[in-house]
Amino acid sequence: MPFERQHGCVLRQRLGETPTFMIVVAGPRQIGKSTLVRQVLAGRPATFVAVDQPLPEPADPFTSQLADATIISGALPTAEWLVRQWTQARAKAKLLPDGERYVLAIDEIQKIPRWSEVVKGLWDADRAEALDMHVVLLGSSPWLMQKGLTESLAGRYEAIRMTHWSYPEMQEAFDFSLDEYLYFGGYPGCAGLIREERRWREYVRGALIHPNIEKDILQMTRVDKPALLKTLFELGCAYSGQIISYTKLQGQLQDAGNTVTLAHYLDLLSQAGMLTGLPKYAGQKHRQRASSPKLNALNTALISALTGYTFADARNDRSYWGRLVESAVGAHLFNTAFDDCQVQYWRESPDEVDFVLTNGRKLVAIEVKSGTNFAAPKGLSAFTEKFKEARSLIVGEGGIVLTEFLSRPALDWLE
Repeated sequence: MPFERQHGCVLRQRLGETPTFMIVVAGPRQIGKSTLVRQVLAGRPATFVAVDQPLPEPADPFTSQLADATIISGALPTAEWLVRQWTQARAKAKLLPDGERYVLAIDEIQKIPRWSEVVKGLWDADRAEALDMHVVLLGSSPWLMQKGLTESLAGRYEAIRMTHWSYPEMQEAFDFSLDEYLYFGGYPGCAGLIREERRWREYVRGALIHPNIEKDILQMTRVDKPALLKTLFELGCAYSGQIISYTKLQGQLQDAGNTVTLAHYLDLLSQAGMLTGLPKYAGQKHRQRASSPKLNALNTALISALTGYTFADARNDRSYWGRLVESAVGAHLFNTAFDDCQVQYWRESPDEVDFVLTNGRKLVAIEVKSGTNFAAPKGLSAFTEKFKEARSLIVGEGGIVLTEFLSRPALDWLE
């Protein structure tokens, strides 16, 4: 039986309810959004259409020979196409017996010009008619999705946010060991290639990294210095797990621009699910915003694909492997935190804490230990001395087993 992520249960539950809101399934590229929706829709009265598929030319109105239609390569649907798909789904929904609900799912919706305005009009018309049809919207461009949702569709949708695959998911679906997950990360599409490392690496670069940057970011939002954005991502993966000031980043980059530009590009990469800059925990918002970021790749596959380390080389280099473990923990925390809690770090020289979790009321300091010799981290003691309400956790040697930590979401550790 094909593996299905837990988000499928959420989607099934919402499809079983009376359509009150549209359902938005969003997340980074290549994490299985389309696959999951298709799995849930199997056996249901539904239409699934993908915006980024080539369009067939219209049928000859005199012969109606649709089977002879040719494909227009690279053509993208328009608002008129969207209206036509919606109208056809409406007609099918009205033919269903009472108690059955039709589902219209549209993939990569953000690629249609003015999509949110069109969807708003169509959805409101369905509500006025009390049409019992669910609408599921999928998208991988966070900027255009969020822009459309906040500007036109506020109050009309519920989101199902998907992110990179966790260790338990990769273990159950592809029999990944912990070490394989730490190195090869959580992309399901290339899980079958890990025995051919060069091929796996080429796939991650060509099918994941380049489309994420060149299609999702550069084509969907304004970037004045695209070469700088690409270099920042590569440098960020090389420095994943390290605190680095924007001034130092400028020194590492050619034509770096100002620190505001770098911070903006880092935010774009974070929204794309590629690389983030964790802020310093200081207890005061203005001091957090002014802090140097702790860079963290959001899927360790992105680090491994860009370095010269093979799987065997990485495991034999204890220093490098330790940074990979810390990056995996940081990615897991960030990917599972959502709006419920913030993920930060703390440093007051010479003391440092790898990660700090807070939800405004509770505070947890986390130290990652990947070595074989356990020593109580001094940073945790300094942090809990400064912030009396905080509690501390050690992940790895001498603390919570890494497999257990990677199996539970960030919010669990604030309970």
